[in-house]
Amino acid sequence: MSQKFSMLNFLGRPFGPLYSAVMKFREFLYYKGIKKRHKLSVPVISVGNLTMGGTGKTPLVAYLASILLQKGFKPAIISRGYGGAAGNKVNVVSDAKEVFLNAKSAGDEPCFLAHSLPGVNVLTGIVRILPCRYAIEKNECDILILDDGFQHLSVQRDLDLVLFSAATLAGNSRVFPAGDLREPTSALKRCHAFVITGVTIELQKQATLFKELLQKRFPDKPVFFTSYQAVAITSLNDESTQPITSLPSPLFAFCGIGQPQLFKKTLTALDIELAGFMPLRDHQALTPSLLKKIAKQAERNGAKGIITTEKDLVKLKKEDFPFPCFALQMAVEAEEDFTNFLNEQLETLPA
Repeated sequence: MSQKFSMLNFLGRPFGPLYSAVMKFREFLYYKGIKKRHKLSVPVISVGNLTMGGTGKTPLVAYLASILLQKGFKPAIISRGYGGAAGNKVNVVSDAKEVFLNAKSAGDEPCFLAHSLPGVNVLTGIVRILPCRYAIEKNECDILILDDGFQHLSVQRDLDLVLFSAATLAGNSRVFPAGDLREPTSALKRCHAFVITGVTIELQKQATLFKELLQKRFPDKPVFFTSYQAVAITSLNDESTQPITSLPSPLFAFCGIGQPQLFKKTLTALDIELAGFMPLRDHQALTPSLLKKIAKQAERNGAKGIITTEKDLVKLKKEDFPFPCFALQMAVEAEEDFTNFLNEQLETLPA
């Protein structure tokens, strides 16, 4: 954690219990029926987290959507569309055949999901019950995935997955603004299972200890591990998929994700020679001045190309850089127990 955020958390400690109480009261209102919870006519799967920052929700959402497609479902991903300029009550990013909105309008994550998942509907909206209903009634979807849905209590769900990053786990275990938690840990009673994402050999020990802690605190909820595997690269210039070994060298890297250092570690582990690395804020807009700054730094460092994440690539145009630009394609690898759990859950979901 940066010194800046450590100081903010320290100053916020007196307010953590107050925010925690507000979130508990909010939960109470929903579960007592004082605030309405909507039951939809199709199954709903929620992918969310207790902590702030990146936990790998987007890759897992893509993984789940792919499984649902293979099993013959017609899924829709429902997102708030964070960072997107589209302001309609319902924004159709993709209707499973065509992508209608770019990253600036839809937000980078919905746009990435729409491009990488042909056959899957992707919709956004601040009041998420509205795109949920649209997906069912207009696009005839028969199952929904709520992206970042754990705190979105107004939509009832049939399967609730809570993710923790193996790199950050529960942070300092304090509730905002004293720490990294969006709600007190008692909120985890709502979910059906935990997924610890991004588990590597380096992080295996701390992930295992955290798994044991979760199992002790919530013995009725299974805990699963997933990891990420680099599978290929996408070229911005010709939109082709190529093997990682075809990359020029050295490359200048940048990314705007929740945990940018993990991207750098992945590149290093793949023996990709870096001529520099520029971490950006999560969801940071790639303005012309920022793109010019990246290009200048890459040129100054003698880079032969630029590499970024798939989420950032959807925000770029071919003419943005004077040299080749690539994105590293990552795939989720899940343990067999998680796959079996999903299959069992899908069989019991209401028709």
